Amino acid sequence: MTATSLDFTGFAAQAAQVAAGEVTSAELTAAALGRAHASQATLNAFRYLRDDEALAEAADADRRLAAGDRAPLLGVPIAIKDDVDLTGLPTSFGCVGEFPCATADAPAVALLREAGAVIIGKTNTPELGQWPFTEGPAFGVTRNPWHPGHTPGGSSGGSAAAVASGVIAAALGSDGAGSVRIPAAWTGLVGIKTQRGRIPTGGELFHGLTVLGPLARTTEDAALLLDAAAGTPGVFRAAAAREPGKLRIGLSTRIPFTATKTRLDPVVDAAVRRLAESLAGLGHEIVEVEPDYGLIGLTFLPRSLTGVRDWTLRVPDRTGLDPRTRSNAGHGRLLAGPALRLARALEPGLHRRIGSVFGRVDVLLTPTTATPPPAVGTFDGLSGWETDQAMIAACPYAWPWNVLGWPGVNVPAGQTADGLPLGAQLLGPSHAEERLISLAAQLEEVERWPERHPATSW
Repeated sequence: MTATSLDFTGFAAQAAQVAAGEVTSAELTAAALGRAHASQATLNAFRYLRDDEALAEAADADRRLAAGDRAPLLGVPIAIKDDVDLTGLPTSFGCVGEFPCATADAPAVALLREAGAVIIGKTNTPELGQWPFTEGPAFGVTRNPWHPGHTPGGSSGGSAAAVASGVIAAALGSDGAGSVRIPAAWTGLVGIKTQRGRIPTGGELFHGLTVLGPLARTTEDAALLLDAAAGTPGVFRAAAAREPGKLRIGLSTRIPFTATKTRLDPVVDAAVRRLAESLAGLGHEIVEVEPDYGLIGLTFLPRSLTGVRDWTLRVPDRTGLDPRTRSNAGHGRLLAGPALRLARALEPGLHRRIGSVFGRVDVLLTPTTATPPPAVGTFDGLSGWETDQAMIAACPYAWPWNVLGWPGVNVPAGQTADGLPLGAQLLGPSHAEERLISLAAQLEEVERWPERHPATSW
């Protein structure tokens, strides 16, 4: 088997093939870089590619393999989102300007290197990860490999596009309001929003909202990358290999209070309910429940907008930022004092009130988004307020779990009549990743989503 034929070979399978000597890291990495470059004109998934560095690291991985080293990801190519420090490259986080190159790896990157991964580049994200679309003046438009006229979502849209298209088998993203789960939903991937603190973030500026998490085409692959990035060898991959037991699953489609006009698209509603039927067919009990979200949104904004303010202070030339970014940073300055302290102080009460639903069910099943993927350019020319209304209408379901800091997993839920992917969330209480991963892996066996691939028109 040649490396160029491995477009949709899974992450775990690639690691096994490299370890068995069926393909070299140099071959895999060169093929991944070739696909990345070939796809750029259409998908535009990458902000930076590391051709020389990645090939040198792959050659070193092959030497280590020949010497008997068997690190879990040794020689396997991956990508990371451009909000994570990687030595020798800027961390632009979707912004224009000449950023300094990082002089040290972020903690999660250090763990990925320790596991042997070869990082081929950094993927595109909208300015400071603010929006569920990956477009901006710094890099242009990142497109959905299932339909290039539509967005792959955001803010981990570049990572999602790279994985869904078969450029690479897995990538690291970040999730501050659904930024792993939303693009996973809209590109047909498994995306894990991890428990707060599970993967070291190295100076997260959004006051506990943002975590790092994997995107992959299979549950096992996502679990393998999670183990590497979290420094938990084998823990989550083992969860993907075992049965979850019979669970009581709460189906919830009510949209948390947002103070804006929102509506669940009937196509998404039908897809999530069909997935509930699949879970019932696996022996799980499905009940309809509604978590008591209350006014949780009031605790989200001070944390997110203060984070935008703090990130803009790192930007070399703030005049080049989107006016919506500058407006959000201004609001962050106003909310950085008492409002921010109150938002953090209210979190334990939210844990108790919303978490009470887990006295009745083991897992929540909800839509990941309220709509299918919007067309590219949908948010062009909108004011800040209009953008907020439009993105909340499309994505009102994911962000409460960032306030809580609890884990969630997007799983593919089918497609629209036009072939656009849809997703659903499996949500759990604190430190429930293993349960969610086991359930997702069981569901994958009957849903068979890894068999669905977009046409690689690029």
